[in-house]
Amino acid sequence: MTETNRPAAAPPEDEPDLLRDQFKQLLRYRRLLGAGVGIGLLGGVYLGISTADTYVSVADVVLRAPTDDPFNPSLAPDKAINIGSERQVALSSSIAEQAAKALGVPSKDFAGLRAGLQVTNPPQTMVLRFTYTASSPKEAAKRANGMAQAYLLKRQDALDVTRDRMVKGYEDQRDPVAKQLDDLAKQINSMPAGAARDAALGSKTDLQSKVNTLNNNISKLQALDMTPGRVTSPAAPPGAPDGPGIPMSLALGAATGLALGLLAAWVRLVFDPAPRSEGDVARALRAPVLGYLPRDKTGGGPLLAAGEADPRLAEEYRSVAFRLAYDARFADRRRLLVVAPRGSSETAAAVAVNLAASFAETGKDVLLIEADLRTPVLASQLPTDADERPRWSRLTGGLDGLGGGLGESEWPEGRQLVVDAGESGTFDLIPGDRVRNVPRALTSPRATRLISEADSPNSTVIVLAPPVLSYADALALVDRVDGVLVVCDPRAVHRSDLARIRELISGAGGTVLGAVLHSPPPGEKRGRGKRASAAPAPHPVPGSAHTPVLPEPGEGGDTVALRTVRTGRR
Repeated sequence: MTETNRPAAAPPEDEPDLLRDQFKQLLRYRRLLGAGVGIGLLGGVYLGISTADTYVSVADVVLRAPTDDPFNPSLAPDKAINIGSERQVALSSSIAEQAAKALGVPSKDFAGLRAGLQVTNPPQTMVLRFTYTASSPKEAAKRANGMAQAYLLKRQDALDVTRDRMVKGYEDQRDPVAKQLDDLAKQINSMPAGAARDAALGSKTDLQSKVNTLNNNISKLQALDMTPGRVTSPAAPPGAPDGPGIPMSLALGAATGLALGLLAAWVRLVFDPAPRSEGDVARALRAPVLGYLPRDKTGGGPLLAAGEADPRLAEEYRSVAFRLAYDARFADRRRLLVVAPRGSSETAAAVAVNLAASFAETGKDVLLIEADLRTPVLASQLPTDADERPRWSRLTGGLDGLGGGLGESEWPEGRQLVVDAGESGTFDLIPGDRVRNVPRALTSPRATRLISEADSPNSTVIVLAPPVLSYADALALVDRVDGVLVVCDPRAVHRSDLARIRELISGAGGTVLGAVLHSPPPGEKRGRGKRASAAPAPHPVPGSAHTPVLPEPGEGGDTVALRTVRTGRR
């Protein structure tokens, strides 16, 4: 038979929903975001102040190669000039030394003169851009122009030296040949006509050709235009500081800080073991989230939410009960085990009590069993009527048939109470009791018969157990209750804990019906052990005898516990 009302796991979300969910998760780390924005604003203030008196001036210099015909289109300047090497020359100490002499900069400020210069080359150009940064606009323009002129003078000197060296080399080659030519011409004048004179004339012609070639090379070098370049855009004093200003610096700092904060929040989110959303809880438990309890603004009140000043809490409990009622797995057996992962069970107890009231409001016969036999508190916190016997949750072979017994054999056949839930009606309560052997009491035939009362028509049994990861009490009840409701604070539990709870419950033969999430209770912020320390000790009942009982081996503790042997009905 196909179940049509079984709640499925969380459906797959589309990409916009996932992005929206991740952004909401990042906003959980408000301290990291605030710290990032604060650091960014401090950096913006520093940037605005440090650049408030910074002025930048720029001078552009276009380079040209030596040429004898500047209008010859076949000459490619980028082939004759290595612009990268020229940029390094412009940044060299020799250029700075020549500029320092021209500008009258003392030697102690030489390092600062070089530090303020930046030379760049715009792409696909033969332009060197001299950018100088100084504390005053006039100084920036003066030094930018001075560095550009020093570079041009240095380049002019280098080109002149190169040309002079080459001219001298040609002259050194020409002078011996010219002397030899003069000597040969004198010999020819004194020689008679004949074969020897003709040979000497041929040699003279060769020597004359060499001299002419060398003279031609020298003439070409001397005719070269050795202009190294020109300043196309001289530096001018800037009219405003180079910095972005305080408002822009603050805006840039805030944006950068926010980006850093988001990055830090994302890293924290990745390594956060706690569930990041309801979807993470649903995926870890493989069960839906049935409700998220609103934060209790009263600072902790009575367990029953019905009739409180804030009706949102009671409505959320009714919503959870409604969803459970339409779950086929719960509707078939009507048994519910309410547990917390670890720590305090205060919220789990409140969920169990209010679900019992919600089911009673629908006209069902509800039995609430407090299976937390280590710190039972429900009887002292709920409005009960101890004189009235429950209408339907009576055990076969009760106290009358047993004739009374020791403390560990009494539960769950101790007192049975009726809880007045106000407008929701009433439900029955089997309060917990401190026993000597908790596992034996939970697995006793009496507890099994009590839980089986849910098989009666129009009846529901809700069992409250201790935290499932702290004690094995809940696992001892799973095979008889089947349906488990996990109550947890998503910020106080790890995803691995939820996965372990699902594995333990599934291994014990049960099923996780869903989860109810809540915010940290007020008492848990002051200390995690508040509930355990606030649990009231069992009060003596009139007509009972107190018998000292030594703890069994392995139960721990060196004190003597008092067990109450009751002779009458509670």
